Amino acid sequence: MIEIIPMGQSHIDKICEIEKVCFKIPWSKDSFKKELNENPLAYYIVAISGTDIVGYAGMWIIIDEGHITNIAVHPNYWNRGIGTNLIDNIITEAEKRDLIGLTLEVRQSNIKAQKLYTKVGFTPEGVRKGYYRDTGEDGVIMWKNL
Repeated sequence: MIEIIPMGQSHIDKICEIEKVCFKIPWSKDSFKKELNENPLAYYIVAISGTDIVGYAGMWIIIDEGHITNIAVHPNYWNRGIGTNLIDNIITEAEKRDLIGLTLEVRQSNIKAQKLYTKVGFTPEGVRKGYYRDTGEDGVIMWKNL
């Protein structure tokens, strides 16, 4: 069973491990610490299976919109609905806060993620040319109206 809880300081080391296996340019421990301690716009959650942290998601609440900053699930836990569960929790939180919509960027080549976002109601609305600095790949801008 997967439990979704607010991210805390004690989760950061495991989150950073997930970052390293999921992203070419992972966020640092400092980045997550600043998000939790210094960013009043930040909302982060973790997915826990037993005692293992298996995924996480975050968003910034900017006036009346939510910007999903990152979402990741450890590859050992892919295809178990955890990503959908995390996004559903973000959507529920956005609705509680009366946000008008959610947005995110996703690599143009990441078809699996785009399918997941489409499944929960996001639609592609534009492209950020060269958005990903590691490869220069474009980022697909996706929106979900609430």
